[in-house]
Amino acid sequence: MADHEPPQGNQPKKGFKLNVNDALTADPGKEGLFKIEKNPFAYTPGHLAKLLNPKSLDAFYALGGLAGLEKGLQTNRDTGLSADEKNVPGTVSFKDVAPQGTPQYGQHGDKEPFASGRHDASIPEPLPLDHKAGSSYADRRRVYRENRLPEKKSKTLLQLAWTTYNDKVLILLTIAAIVSLGLGLYQTFGVKHEPGQPKVEWVEGVAIMVAIIIVVLVGTLNDWQMERQFNQLNKKHNDRTVKVIRSGKSVEISVFDVMVGDVMHLFAGDLIPVDGIFINGHGVKCDESSATGESDLLKKTSADEVFAALKDVADGKPPREDIHKLDPFIISGSKVNEGTGTFLVTAVGVYSSYGQISMAMQTEQEDTPLQKKLNTLADWIAKFGGGAALILFIVLFIKFCVQLPHNHDSADQKGQTFLRLFITSVTVVVVAVPEGLPLAVTLALAFATTRMMKDNNLVRVLKACETMGNATTVCSDKTGTLTQNKMTVVATTLGKSLSFGGTDKPLEEPDSEKEKNSTEVEMENIVPNMPVADFTKELSQTTKKLLNQANAVNSTAFEGDEDGEKTFIGSKTEVALLTFCRDNLGAAPVEEERKNADVVQVVPFDSKYKLMATVVKLPNGKFRTYVKGASEILLKQCNTVIANPNEDELSTVELTDADRKMFLHTISSYAGQTLRTIGSSYRDFDSWPPPELEGLEELTAAKFDKVHKDMTLVAIFGIKDPLRPQVIDAIKDCNRAGVFVRMVTGDNILTGKAIAKECGIYKPEEGGIAMEGPDFRKLSEDKLKEVVPHLQVLARSSPEDKRILVHTLKELGETVAVTGDGTNDAPALKMADIGFAMGIAGTEVAKEAASIILMDDNFASIVKGISWGRAVNDAVKKFLQFQLTVNITAVALTFISAVSSDEEKSVLNAVQLLWVNLIMDTFAALALATDPPSHTVLDRKPDRKSAPLITTRMWKTIIGQAVAQLAITLCLYFGAHSLLGYNMSDATEAKRHSTFVFNTFVWLQIFNELNNRRLDNRLNIFEGITRNYFFWIINAIMIGGQILIIFVGGEAFKITRLNGKEWGMSIGLGAISIPWGALIRKFPDRWAEAIVPRKKIPIPKIPKPKIFKRKQNEETDPEKQASAKDRPPPPPGRVHTGLRGQRARVHSSRLGKSWT
Repeated sequence: MADHEPPQGNQPKKGFKLNVNDALTADPGKEGLFKIEKNPFAYTPGHLAKLLNPKSLDAFYALGGLAGLEKGLQTNRDTGLSADEKNVPGTVSFKDVAPQGTPQYGQHGDKEPFASGRHDASIPEPLPLDHKAGSSYADRRRVYRENRLPEKKSKTLLQLAWTTYNDKVLILLTIAAIVSLGLGLYQTFGVKHEPGQPKVEWVEGVAIMVAIIIVVLVGTLNDWQMERQFNQLNKKHNDRTVKVIRSGKSVEISVFDVMVGDVMHLFAGDLIPVDGIFINGHGVKCDESSATGESDLLKKTSADEVFAALKDVADGKPPREDIHKLDPFIISGSKVNEGTGTFLVTAVGVYSSYGQISMAMQTEQEDTPLQKKLNTLADWIAKFGGGAALILFIVLFIKFCVQLPHNHDSADQKGQTFLRLFITSVTVVVVAVPEGLPLAVTLALAFATTRMMKDNNLVRVLKACETMGNATTVCSDKTGTLTQNKMTVVATTLGKSLSFGGTDKPLEEPDSEKEKNSTEVEMENIVPNMPVADFTKELSQTTKKLLNQANAVNSTAFEGDEDGEKTFIGSKTEVALLTFCRDNLGAAPVEEERKNADVVQVVPFDSKYKLMATVVKLPNGKFRTYVKGASEILLKQCNTVIANPNEDELSTVELTDADRKMFLHTISSYAGQTLRTIGSSYRDFDSWPPPELEGLEELTAAKFDKVHKDMTLVAIFGIKDPLRPQVIDAIKDCNRAGVFVRMVTGDNILTGKAIAKECGIYKPEEGGIAMEGPDFRKLSEDKLKEVVPHLQVLARSSPEDKRILVHTLKELGETVAVTGDGTNDAPALKMADIGFAMGIAGTEVAKEAASIILMDDNFASIVKGISWGRAVNDAVKKFLQFQLTVNITAVALTFISAVSSDEEKSVLNAVQLLWVNLIMDTFAALALATDPPSHTVLDRKPDRKSAPLITTRMWKTIIGQAVAQLAITLCLYFGAHSLLGYNMSDATEAKRHSTFVFNTFVWLQIFNELNNRRLDNRLNIFEGITRNYFFWIINAIMIGGQILIIFVGGEAFKITRLNGKEWGMSIGLGAISIPWGALIRKFPDRWAEAIVPRKKIPIPKIPKPKIFKRKQNEETDPEKQASAKDRPPPPPGRVHTGLRGQRARVHSSRLGKSWT
């Protein structure tokens, strides 16, 4: 890569080097772009793509400049393509157009590059040789494609329903429902019932099916609605006309008909639809902030001028001083702010930089960490339930066989007995399946999404809520995300007596002792500093008029409307100065200021002299020259400085050597804080033109230099793209929550490091690394895994670099969130586990790629997203903790009571289990899924992808509560006579006893639900309960339902009414759950871990530099570190985690194969 970056920090300025040997090397994964069969042109799409990945003067020279491109693409810069072209007449080879000795494929020499292990989703399949044969521009369409992107097919309702249903827990529920319904129907219609006994055995199977249908319907309709909105977003009318030159004439054509080789016109305000090389024009400046992240307007230089400068370097001549700033590249997705011109189209459609980004967005989403863990849980429950059922069946079958010699029933009765024990065994499977789990996840996500909208988070893909809670790293764009993408005057030094802002410490510390000492000396002679409001109050009307007029006449920006707001349009520096004058100095509209000033002559801006000037005639007949430009250049030409800015009459004082040193220190201090400094000065003349400039028709900066002396310094302005107000606190919150923030920007590395330091991202003292994109993407996979954990700033990054970063982080087991607003952020937004796009400043492409849109463009809203994400994950875990306690207890009760019973009957009959296992679960899901995030939710580290879904602490609670519930229920069941004094030979007493056991069991669940509001070991289970009205209402319904069942359930539940004493004992025994829960919390976790035998899984360690001090206690996931070829095929099913949009997903390999 050519070394043509500007000098950084205190490094000596390096010479520009031209490197054509590496200029056309294929990036890993993009080798396919260099392979085109029977190519009549000199270049493949891969060659042309190297111009902009990132902008490469090396590649521009290696392709032969504009003359080479013109010949190689068989076009003409003056007449454009022929309007009658179908097939090109001949073939042009690479050697015919490239400078002598240039290797055709970079480091691969002249041999086609072989495919690397990486696959890039943005590379389309090659077209057949007869593609659109005979149509206009057939060869161009085949080799370089059309300026269209392939449309994604939307899914039908049935397809969406099938995708929603294709979920392991739902499939497991279906099997349970079919078995339950089949056996229920047999029991209802095939078994004799006693008089008055309700035939309700089929209800449970139907109820489970209804639960499945509700979840699938809700999920499908939600997905359908999201897909429809998404399609409407995509169908925005993109077809527009552009002007190109065909056969020597300017013609308007559809943007879809633009071809590689076309010569296209550029006009101010145009949104550029394709990539190209600037031919020539007048004052063309482009805003590329949405395409590359570069916040400055970029002036375009004609391709021939750039090639001539590069040819001089190749011939051994010294490079031009401004060679780093030469920019002939036109990027799709950028906007023309000023000027007119023409450019040669080099890439369209899927091969343009905009198209590559859009194609990369179409990669499929993989399952979320929670989905993968719930997949594993579904497997585990199926095995546990099936195992328990099999053991119970074997025990009961042995018992049945042993009793056979003494069994004098008829064959039919023996068959019924055998079937009853089979049904009892199957009941265990049904009891073990958590029917409420899909509903709990769905409700938690739906509730969180609705509430997040109030926090300015618009959730487009619901699974994003759940994933966000455990994000371990946030890769943030700089321009527009951390900063405001609005250049602003943040510091000003006016004369020697007034200043505001610019008091921060320089972000780069001085290297030498001499510099440090000089800084200390100069600091003694600093201008008094005050807030901007006080600063403006101190200025007289005369001074304000001077500043307003100086900035208005020395500017080409104008007032206009943008997004319905009055603003200035033009150079971002000029816009910043004019906005400062309007907002703080009471300036009139800029056109009015210019009309009021009698402008005599204008000196246009010259990049060599770094200034512009305007001469105005004053009311007293004299002439005043206002100069604006680089502050250190203006300071050299000043010998006086404005005296008292608060006096009505303008006065000046001599600029002493001490003053000059002090102003130089101010300039270097501003620069150290990454402020762009602009100086303002003036000089009064008795007549104009002065004798030195007599007879000149046009005044240039070079000629103006003759009178650019004896000036009066007015002010030094410090301008920057400021941070968003809440960014620093938001990043502190992220650090507190264990979320590692990285900055990824298209800006240069010096600016990137400075902004990252200012907002607390870049910490080199802790081993943090800052890198540039071209260096980053050349690292091997092993080196990437070594560097990425410590990477804090990635500068000059291309979309591909961002994708590599996100991919590597995911390989390392990180849960990655990406924020951004520009088109260049879209691939990373799509590939990340969670993508945040800006709602106000975000481009359409970014919004389409993101899963959450920040409606207020505020980085701080991400912290709220993390809080809600953690609330969702906590809701699922709380429900699981509650559900598994119920399930384990119910399975154990069924097992024990069936084995001990003469009739193989369970403690709880089928209808009672239906209430406990289905209705209670649904209500508990509602109650526990609606808890808002607590204040302490950010005080803990995120869960790694490899972390178990059910932690040791949760197991401790589940087993502890299950033991208590089993002990109480079994004591009541077996101690009916000895403990409670029930006469079990009396049918009424026996029914009262079974009702008492059922009632106590339900109250144990109600009180245990309160316990499950906390997942940690703190004792306050009532924290935040007053903020959750749902919890109160749902519990009131559950308690009311239980009271109604006991009083009026009668025959349906096979129960009878209880007296006051039995009610008191039921509630009292149920309440034991709460103090018992407190004891369980006080039982140390490490003791619980020691009790449970653990199987250690060896995890490969990634070598890390010793200098990095960041604590990484969490284990990385071994399977994520396996190479793609070693991964098992994707699973057929996936877990339902809510109402998810765009379910067209390829299911990647599952992480959690072992579940602890």
